[in-house]
Amino acid sequence: MSGLLPALPYDEWRQTKDTLHLWAQIVGKVRLASTPPDNHWWNVPLYVDVRGLTTRRMHQHGIAFSVDFDFIDHRLVVRNDRGKVESFAFVDGLSVAEFDRQFHELLGRAGVDVAIRERPFGVPMTTPFTEDAEHASYQADYVERFWRILGWIDEVFTEFSGWFCGKSSPVHLFWHSFDLAVTRFSGRPAPFVAGRDPVTDEAYSHELISFGFWAGDDSIGEAAFYSYTAPEPAGLREQALHPAAAHWVEQGTGSLALLPYDAVRTSSDPKATLLGFLESAYRAGVRTAGWDEEALKSSFCPA
Repeated sequence: MSGLLPALPYDEWRQTKDTLHLWAQIVGKVRLASTPPDNHWWNVPLYVDVRGLTTRRMHQHGIAFSVDFDFIDHRLVVRNDRGKVESFAFVDGLSVAEFDRQFHELLGRAGVDVAIRERPFGVPMTTPFTEDAEHASYQADYVERFWRILGWIDEVFTEFSGWFCGKSSPVHLFWHSFDLAVTRFSGRPAPFVAGRDPVTDEAYSHELISFGFWAGDDSIGEAAFYSYTAPEPAGLREQALHPAAAHWVEQGTGSLALLPYDAVRTSSDPKATLLGFLESAYRAGVRTAGWDEEALKSSFCPA
């Protein structure tokens, strides 16, 4: 697919992206309630699949089940290990409230419904899911573009992940921020931060360098790849990034390395361009944070 990556202009599908993001939060909260805890909240993300996004296997009431966003047939599909398959269609006009109602109805018929906190998390939208009739946009073409982009990125991130032999996360999509990410860890605990919330404490309990992809938001304004090092070491923003379009920005309380998606999409070699950015951001973090780069290098890491 490299060389054929589609455009994903944020302004043209913003309403659909916001709707899809809220739908994903609803499904993600069911996953959170249906899986045992894992370090750094690795039990809660979604995963890129051959037809869209998936929760993978979960359990409720002694029944195994999964939930899939099918972006080929444009349906939400619930399956359980008793042979039950339930689904409903994604259509323009399907509000967050109606999605929530139909989804819980499907879960009930599959014998796996579970109560969730029916409010968005970590986003500007605050209307409870059950009351949100505002977000109801579904542009199937843009959703399919987004999914196919995620599929290509997932493959590149997976290759990059294989260059590292320390503790590393899966490549997964966090539904609270709607970013596809992979994270590397030094193996050392991070300093305790007084007053920080317990969710963040668990996520950032150890030193890490994270890499990801956003489809755009009001603060960034365009689809982009990112990386950050936490805790942020002194001198990080003075480190060189590649390619030339990559740059450092201040985001919240820290620094982000950013590379616009379009710089990768229009490159003569998108895969090499993205891998070059990921490696340059990693080395920036390793040098300034004092990680043992040689000890953490996989035998599969290219010269």
